[in-house]
Amino acid sequence: MVSKCLSFHLHLQHHLSPFSETPSKQISIHHHFPTPATTRKLTLTHKRCSSFLMASTNSSSPPQFSEFEPDNGLINDDLRPTKPEERTFSGWEMASLWVGLVVGVPTYYLAGSLVDLGMAWWQGIATVVAANIILLVPLVLTGEPGTRYGISFPVLARSAFGIRGANVPTLLRALVGCGWYGIETWIGGEAIFLLLPSYLKETVFAHALPWLGTSPLEFGCFIIFWLAQLAIVMKGIDGIRVLEKYSAPILIVLTSWLLGWAQKDQILGQAGLPIFMGAFTFVGLAVTTSTKVIFGRVISNPIQLLGQIGGLFTVILAIFGISLATITTNIAANIVAPANALVNLSPSIFTFQRGALLTALLGIACQPWRLLQSSESFVYTWLVSYSALLGPIGGIVLVDYYLLQRTKLNISALYTTDPLGVYYYTGGYNLAAMTALVIGILPVIPGFLQKVGILTSVPNAFTVVYNNAWFISFFSAGIVYWILSSLFRTQKSSQFTDPLLPRTP
Repeated sequence: MVSKCLSFHLHLQHHLSPFSETPSKQISIHHHFPTPATTRKLTLTHKRCSSFLMASTNSSSPPQFSEFEPDNGLINDDLRPTKPEERTFSGWEMASLWVGLVVGVPTYYLAGSLVDLGMAWWQGIATVVAANIILLVPLVLTGEPGTRYGISFPVLARSAFGIRGANVPTLLRALVGCGWYGIETWIGGEAIFLLLPSYLKETVFAHALPWLGTSPLEFGCFIIFWLAQLAIVMKGIDGIRVLEKYSAPILIVLTSWLLGWAQKDQILGQAGLPIFMGAFTFVGLAVTTSTKVIFGRVISNPIQLLGQIGGLFTVILAIFGISLATITTNIAANIVAPANALVNLSPSIFTFQRGALLTALLGIACQPWRLLQSSESFVYTWLVSYSALLGPIGGIVLVDYYLLQRTKLNISALYTTDPLGVYYYTGGYNLAAMTALVIGILPVIPGFLQKVGILTSVPNAFTVVYNNAWFISFFSAGIVYWILSSLFRTQKSSQFTDPLLPRTP
């Protein structure tokens, strides 16, 4: 029996169904949903009404969920599907966002670390280009459901891991974001430290404390930069949008100036990198290679390089650029994901601002100054280890969305704890996804323990697995999840309920 709160209107115009390339009529379902947000109309095809909800541009009706009543513990204004008219980023603002993400000190530091670890400039270029091309594929694939349905990653993860199980991958992803937030903030604090008068750097406060791992003076600069970022973050997504929009042109100009300095001073025979001057990663390789010629040693840390360049105006301008690059990258890349993960964990407690504040606090707890002690610790301890967490999550989510769900999501079921919901699985957890996640991470653990010094030695096979952590964890978890899900596919499909058909008790 159809609920009396549903009303139907046939749209006589033809357009493409989301399930086929042939035109199909659509049925609009209006269902009131008690949220403070404005109302909207949801449409679904008559072919399979409960499997897809498409938001129209009509802003006169509230966010609606036709099959299940949404659970207040799973939704708030930060997690609900975003309407088309709410997507306010212009093309220029999206491009500016990517400039802010790319132009950052860790990108430079990664390039410099590759040179410091013994790579030639062309090897560094090949490594970075290959890595970005490979990662572009899962990035685009992961972004498609967000664009189509207007949902964030924590909500998308409910489809694969279950309504409650999604907290596991989102929190793991958040942990990585917290670590990066701390690293970026520490780099910004180092820039402030460089500007301090020399007499302050000679006081007792500039001496490192063994239990802290750094000096009180450097830690104080870190906290100052931490507070400055927090002031922007607390303004929410709109504040981030404005920051990225106006920072991008400045960062491009300053990056070009830095590359020009490197080309001017290095020996002509060593200047092989200008071919790739448009990419910031390659700027880091060019400048770091130049330091070997100019100063007689490789300086992979850009903050330390500033101390060698000299000239008050040059140093101030460079520090301004570093600070701006750090803030734009840190806020856009490392705040949004952890904050959304915390909102997903408890929407009734966390808002975006509260999640961002906790992320910033955890960034301090990660003690980023220890992660940046050397190129070895930065690349092999930090970058490689966290890839073992993100790899299996990506593999599972993509297999679920493209191979199992066939890109068709039941939006209402993503926001309910009703046991009849298709994503409720077993008590809210998809055991197949949880098993695949563990299997994807386990092989990497021995190599990680050996890298951090807990184990003195491990078989060479574990070392190879650890050095290729992202690839092995991504594919192993994805394949295991696909096999397990295929075996239990019938049981999962039987949970699917059509809102237009009567339910049996």
